[in-house]
Order: sequence, then structure tokens, then C-alpha cells
Amino acid sequence: MKLPRGIQVLERGWLSSNNVVLQAGGATVVDSGYGAHAAQTVALVEHALRGKPLERLVNTHCHSDHMGGNAALQRRFRCRTSIPAGEAPLIERWDERELILSAADQRAERFAFDDTFGDSDTLVMGSYEWQVLAAPGHDTHAAMFYSPETRALISGDALWENGFGAVFAQLFGRDTALAETRRTLERIAALGCEIVIPGHGRPFGEVDAALARAFSRLEGYEEDITRLARHVVKVLFTFAMLEKRSMPLAELPAYLERVPILAETNRSYLRMKAEAFAEWLVADLERAGALERRGGAVFARA
Repeated sequence: MKLPRGIQVLERGWLSSNNVVLQAGGATVVDSGYGAHAAQTVALVEHALRGKPLERLVNTHCHSDHMGGNAALQRRFRCRTSIPAGEAPLIERWDERELILSAADQRAERFAFDDTFGDSDTLVMGSYEWQVLAAPGHDTHAAMFYSPETRALISGDALWENGFGAVFAQLFGRDTALAETRRTLERIAALGCEIVIPGHGRPFGEVDAALARAFSRLEGYEEDITRLARHVVKVLFTFAMLEKRSMPLAELPAYLERVPILAETNRSYLRMKAEAFAEWLVADLERAGALERRGGAVFARA
């Protein structure tokens, strides 16, 4: 995929989001990856900038894999930091549950921000003007950035080549989150964009095909909420295992009870006993090739 002049995508593996580097007179980076990878993020951005200053850091949303390197980039570059307006109260009080940190056994270093943006604002990033588009669903306060000049969309987790980010809020008191996801996908479809730069995975140009896959997945969740519950559990546990690398099998039932989102999802939707929940989860992720059992422990397969 040939990207417009001045746009570089640092495509990252899990646990980190992609970093989008936009250069002109002053450079902007969109999203900063996971905290455990912060030193790598700083090194990658330094290499991309080749001695130029980083003027601005922008977040599509404030989940750990998108904001976890914020503090490290701020220390290195003294850059201005901008976040979606809806995230500001959560960041100011560092609400680890609402930010899906303590609630999901994830971590991020606390950081401060300089300003916020909202739907219909315009940001100058690199050589282009980008329209800010609210993108609720995966995250209530998420934003996307669309450049009419290049017909490129920085989508965050609102659209990937094969789906979109897990819709946590639908399971925990915000029963409009799937409807919001649908409206966000419809908004993307109406743009007629030609390039999507996602939060995870490679940039792609087959936008209609990606949207068709996303709508199909969304319909499955709308028809059966337990399908979404199973997906959320698998995503969060896989994320945890990629960070931990291994866990004794005997400790797994207690771990699933200790992590609030995993325990609450099971109690509310899956209704399995602790041991059965653990066995189902490991067996399903083994079949998917994400985990393997060996010597009384479960290991992540990168």
C-alpha cells in the first residue's frame, strides 16, 4: 500500500498499536503503543524522525495499547499531547477501571495532556488537514482522522482489515455500544475513503471488503450477545498472556476470578464454574493457535 507523502506507519505486533508518523514542518505521532514496549516505541520514533523534533502526540483513544508509551515520548521529546475530549476526565483522575487498566490486568504510566479535540474539529498533522470524526463503539470516546485531500482514514480500532476492536461497553452497562459501532462503520462507509491506516495491522485499500467483514462480525454479536462475551474474554486473556508469556494451569481459575472484566463477563453471560471456564478458555485458544499447554503451564504463542 503506497501511503501519501509524509505519512509513515510503524506497524507493531501485539501488544502495541501502530504508530503513525506524519512529517512536514513539525512531526506528529498518532498513538504510542503499550507501556511494556515504551523503550522500543521511543527508538522507532527517533529512527523515523532522523533527528527532527516531535512536536505533537495524538491519541485516537486512551486504551493501554494506544497510550502506554505517552509518558516515555513526552520525556524524550517534550511534545504537546492531544487526546479526545471525552477521555480527559478519565485521564485527569486516572480512572484505572474506566480506562480498562486495573479492570483487565493491564498497565500504563500516568501522563498529562495539553489539549483535547472533538467531533468536527480539524487537526493539522504533517502536510494535511484531518477531520476529527467521533468513533464510539470499541471505546466510547474514540476518534478517527480523515484527510479529504488524500482520502486516507486513520481509523484507530474502529476498523481493521479483518474486523474492529472488541466492544467492551456493551457488556457492562452501556447497551448502546453495538449500535454505536454500527453507526461508526456506516460513517466510514459514507466517506468513500481509499486508504485505511488501522490501529493494528497493515494499511489497506480494499475498504469495501473490510467493511463487509466488519458488518458481518457485528451482526453476529447483535444476534447473540454471548458471542461477544466469548470474544471479549479471549481477547483480554490473550493480551494478558502475551505480556506474561506463561502461567501455571493450576493458577488460572483464580486468575480469571481476580480480573474484574473476565469474572464479570463469565458471571453475567457465560455462567461457567471457575474450572470449566478456565478449561474452555485454554482449549479454545489452543485450537486458535494462540496458546499451548506444556509441563503444567500455559504459554503464549507469539
